[in-house]
Amino acid sequence: MQNLIRLTVMPIALLAVFLAGATRIVAVASQSNSAQSATKTKATPPPEARVDINHASAEELAKVPGLTPSWAGRIVRFRPYRTKQDLLDHGVLPSDVYDSIKDYIIAHRDEQ
Repeated sequence: MQNLIRLTVMPIALLAVFLAGATRIVAVASQSNSAQSATKTKATPPPEARVDINHASAEELAKVPGLTPSWAGRIVRFRPYRTKQDLLDHGVLPSDVYDSIKDYIIAHRDEQ
């Protein structure tokens, strides 16, 4: 009789542990998806409102979200740029910093 109870309780306990783990995985995945959708819906400024990396001062560049004054100083120091991608290609900024600011900057080549 005791073995029968053990055989009945053991699968139920294992099922409960499995379901608890599965519920946690679903909850984490749901939070991750909502965080990703929130970052995808952030409004990017129109091109005329973006900061020009070839003409802006270090102080103006430092106002870009995600850009520190030291990164802004590097941008000024290594001018001029053909495109904003040059910041990454020439090693001026690391990829994580570039990814956070790329929607807020532009590289004008003409005199302004």
